[in-house]
Amino acid sequence: MDAVGDARRGPIPEATVSRLPLYLRSLVGIAADGVPTVSSEDLGRVAGVNAAKVRKDLSYLGSYGTRGVGYDVEFLIFEMSRELGLTSERAVIIAGAGNLGHALANYRGFTDRGFPVAGFIDTDPGKMGSVISGVRVHNTSDLPDLVADRPGCIGIVATPAAVAQDAVDRFVEAGITSILNFAPSVVNAPDGVNVRQVDLALELQILSFYAQRTDADLLSDLEAQA
Repeated sequence: MDAVGDARRGPIPEATVSRLPLYLRSLVGIAADGVPTVSSEDLGRVAGVNAAKVRKDLSYLGSYGTRGVGYDVEFLIFEMSRELGLTSERAVIIAGAGNLGHALANYRGFTDRGFPVAGFIDTDPGKMGSVISGVRVHNTSDLPDLVADRPGCIGIVATPAAVAQDAVDRFVEAGITSILNFAPSVVNAPDGVNVRQVDLALELQILSFYAQRTDADLLSDLEAQA
């Protein structure tokens, strides 16, 4: 999928969609400081994006700002929240009631940002019916009913890698079309199902690459000074 959006305004590129949450987070902070308007330069500086890209991205929302004034902060927050589907709560169902699942359920950021955890599913009979941070653990057979009661919910895979694909398949069969995968495993999903991969070990490996280069540069500088 290269772009999303409504036909009246035209598609929004996927790269732009990935930056909207950065803008929204930045705007919420700017609003908290009591600032009513913001320039593309200031928004870009806070979000870590150059001003030209900010203006281009916001143009896909139909926001062009006012020359010499900038963008209305509260209106931009509303526009981005609407575009990201954040104007109402969207429930989350977690597959896997292990350590990672526990940690995710304890993370208050989900609920605070409109993504309350509605339930766990797990295949371990010993966990059925238990409650984690106020969230009940269900048998995987209960998943269709959980989804039916929460249209548009998001599935989170917090299982071991070996069973991540099975968790994705269960989510898809139950009608979930948006999945966040924390398992260190590449999973497959049919067309029309969006899967986002969060691999913490992979990110650490990338950081290790840059750290190694920094260490090498420091060593080179020390040798030059010797």
